[in-house]
Amino acid sequence: MSRILIVEDEAIIRGALRRLLERHDHEVSEAGGVAEARELDPQRFDLVISDLRLPGEPGTDLITLAAPVPVLIMTSYASMRSAVEALKLGAVDYVAKPFDHDELLETVSRVLHQQATRQAEPPAVTDEVGQRQTMIGNCPAMQVVYSRIRKTAPADVTVLIQGESGTGKELVARALHQQSKRAAAPLICVNCAAIPETLIESELFGHEKGAFTGANAARTGLVEAADRGTLFLDEIGELPPDAQARLLRVLQEGEIRKIGSVETRHVDVRLIAATHRDLHSLSKTGEFRLDLYYRLNVMQIDLPPLRDREDDILEIADALLAKACRRHDREGLRLSRAARRVIRDAPWPGNVRELENALERGVILAESHLIHPDDLGLAAPPRQSAAPETRVMSLDESPEGDDDADTDDLSLEDYFQHFVLEHQDQMSETELAQKLGISRKCLWERRQRLGIPRKKGPRRSAG
Repeated sequence: MSRILIVEDEAIIRGALRRLLERHDHEVSEAGGVAEARELDPQRFDLVISDLRLPGEPGTDLITLAAPVPVLIMTSYASMRSAVEALKLGAVDYVAKPFDHDELLETVSRVLHQQATRQAEPPAVTDEVGQRQTMIGNCPAMQVVYSRIRKTAPADVTVLIQGESGTGKELVARALHQQSKRAAAPLICVNCAAIPETLIESELFGHEKGAFTGANAARTGLVEAADRGTLFLDEIGELPPDAQARLLRVLQEGEIRKIGSVETRHVDVRLIAATHRDLHSLSKTGEFRLDLYYRLNVMQIDLPPLRDREDDILEIADALLAKACRRHDREGLRLSRAARRVIRDAPWPGNVRELENALERGVILAESHLIHPDDLGLAAPPRQSAAPETRVMSLDESPEGDDDADTDDLSLEDYFQHFVLEHQDQMSETELAQKLGISRKCLWERRQRLGIPRKKGPRRSAG
């Protein structure tokens, strides 16, 4: 139930608005002005609805007082100017009085939904070896994922997770299980693409002794092993037709029958499925049962590919790098600026899994305390050709005397060394510094760091 604060000096309008919102399951408080609203602490609410013109302070003052709670402004002066001014000051939206009830309710619902999505916290997940980690990323697409996990996990419904390979579908499945009512029961994870087609039914549903050649003993299937818990079927689009029919019965009737048995058993299993394929399109070609698709797709969570998470890529890379450094006992390794640029711009068709492999490669191959693009096995993004002066100026990316100059890219240091050695016989230190676009002090510091001795000119005789 959402908590809404109404700030309106006219009691009749305030009362009517309160009744309207309470009929739609909102918890409502009232204030006659900004001072009264301040006493109620507007930050405790999910939404503030305020008249623009109030006795004393204007309603727009609540935008700052309530932040980060959204403020919806009401105004009798439905001019574009007043609306624009309110929005400029930070109002989430405005409605004109007299307002249409349906329009107001729709606006309130939309604002509350957006606020809930923005406030979604990344869930913490315990992996298969017992290590607890928080899902990384705060881009809008991942905020939607976190919100969907939070709402779906307790609902005990079937979930279909869709996304490209390597986007973290199993991590989402673990989060759903661990935040559900079944968290104390087992989570059984199965990759349908990793089991031979001839064995998949036996693995999932079990078999009796002698059911087929090689069945020397009865075996419990993975569906039954997940009883009272959660079964996660990754790459469910690879499930053969016969297994699809058996799985449909599990979802419809909650029953399984082992291969070679005439006896059915009841199971209480929550199913979470994942795929990188379009199951609806597969159903049109007969590769996937349409009735099973509808049974699976009660709730859907779409994971964005890494290339669409530009704001998250470097944060994910830093977290994966720290793990790789601990694993290989190489604490203190960092990504060079060139490596960070390449990571940010790479298309990552293999998504997070490909990024993790590249960083592990970098940790193993790095010669110094910096990891460069060559260590990652990634090609640097193509650069446009530039005039020599432009290239030289890029040497001084950091401010003069910056203590963090050792993070300069190796390619730039090579160019600096080559330029100085080639021209120092013909140029003074001042001329060299001018050509490189840096100060004499910075030139001297770079010489010291790179071990380039200063060329001494011939001594002039006195007299």
